[in-house]
Parts: sequence; structure tokens; C-alpha cells
Amino acid sequence: MTINFKEKTIQEYLDQLSRREPVPGGGSAAALAGAMAVGLISMVTNYSIGRKANSPAVEKHLVKILTQSEPMRLRLLELASLDSEAYLKVSAARVLDKKAQKQAAKEAKAVPLEVCKLCYKALQLTPYLAEKGNPYLLSDVEVALELLMSAFNGARIMVRINS
Repeated sequence: MTINFKEKTIQEYLDQLSRREPVPGGGSAAALAGAMAVGLISMVTNYSIGRKANSPAVEKHLVKILTQSEPMRLRLLELASLDSEAYLKVSAARVLDKKAQKQAAKEAKAVPLEVCKLCYKALQLTPYLAEKGNPYLLSDVEVALELLMSAFNGARIMVRINS
């Protein structure tokens, strides 16, 4: 079963999240929180590029941040769907043999593990933005940090549960 939350509105996603349905769940929500955080990083970077106060070196570094953050944001959004698909495989494997159950659990663990890795990489982009980015958007960098920590911790919980 292919799940694609990218095609849903925020309202549709949250409505589905709140229902008594197996997906989306915590892993998907963690990935989506990570995507929102990285979206903020990209937004702050976009507002920081082209400022008159920037040296050429700062401009170059900001462009590098943006080229790193955008693929992360898109992948985290994709992982919100992939986490749900992985969970459905775990559920379906409950009636199968132990080997199939282990394989499904292994796949389910891989998704939140990737969310953790991407959140960690995204965290590393924020110090430069806090120092050299648009100073009026420092609060957005701080919100991104909070969302990244939440996404990381939520995904870490899912890795533990799926192990």
C-alpha cells in the first residue's frame, strides 16, 4: 500500500492523525515535525541570502545551507509517509512467521532511524544561521531547533519500539 501525505492538506493529515486508525502515528508525526523544522531553516536561509551586510563568503555558505536543507525537508516529508507504510507492514506481518515479522520490524526501524540522522544533520545547519542569518528571524531558528529536538526524540522512541 502506498501512502502519500504530500498530497494531503495539513487539515486532512491532522484529521487522519486524530482518528482511530493505525496510521499516521508517532513516527509519521515525528518526521513531519522534522520537515517543518527544516522548512524553517530554509525560510530563514532564503531571507538571509542577498542581504547587503553579507560578505561573499557568507553568501556562499548560506547558499550551501539551502542546498543541504531543501533535500532534507523533502526527504523528511517523504519519511512521514514511509513510516506509515512500514507500520502497516508490521501489522500485516503479525499473522505471518517470525522471519517475516523480524523483516517488517527491521524496515520499520530504518525509517525513524533515518529521521534521527536527518534531524541531526539539520541541527548542524542552525549555528551558522543564528550567527550570520537574518537577525530578525532568530526566533524562527530557535523554533526550528525545538522542532528538530522533538522530531529526533520522537523518532528515537520509534527506533526503540521497533527494535
